[in-house]
Amino acid sequence: MWIVCLSTFLFWRCKTISDLKINEQIRDKEVRLIGTNGEQLGIMSAKEAYRLAQEAELDLVKVAPGAKPPVCKIIDYGKYRYEMARKEKEAKKKQKTVEIKEVRLSPNIDTNDLNTKMNAARKFLSKGNKVKVTLRFRGREMAHMQTSRHILDDIAEALNDIAVVEKAPKLEGRSITMVLAEKR
Repeated sequence: MWIVCLSTFLFWRCKTISDLKINEQIRDKEVRLIGTNGEQLGIMSAKEAYRLAQEAELDLVKVAPGAKPPVCKIIDYGKYRYEMARKEKEAKKKQKTVEIKEVRLSPNIDTNDLNTKMNAARKFLSKGNKVKVTLRFRGREMAHMQTSRHILDDIAEALNDIAVVEKAPKLEGRSITMVLAEKR
C-alpha cells in the first residue's frame, strides 16, 4: 500500500515539474535530432534517435513539441531540468510587480490635506507603483459631483512632473476614479 502511494506521489510530482517528454514517451514518427554538442543530426525516426541517445548514455528529450517535425535533443535530463528551473527562477527575480496603491479623497478636502495625499501619491509613484486616486461622495455631496472634478485635475497637474494620467477621471457609482502611472 505504501509503495503504491509513494509511486503515485512521485509520478504526480514529476508531471507538475515538467511536461517534457523523454525517452520512450516520445511517440512521434519522425523527429529533428540535435546532438550532445548542439550539432544538427537531421530528421530521423524516434526509435533511431532513442537508440543514439542510449549509445551516448544520455536521455532523448523533446524540447520543441510544437515544431514540424518535433525537435529532440540528446542531453542529460536531470541537468537540463535543473538549468531550466534555475533560468525560470532568475527570470522571476528580474520580474517587477507593479501594485496599484489607492489614495482616497473627499470633495471638501482642505489644501494641506490635499498636499499630504499628493505627497503620499508621489512616494508611491517614485517606488514604481501605480496610484488610483478616488474622490468619494456621500449624501448631499452627490449633487455637486461635476464641480468637484477639479480636485482630480489639480492632482494630475501637480504630479505631472513624475506621473502621467493612465486612466482619465471616470464616474463609477458614488466616486470618481483616476489612475496615475510613473513617467517613463
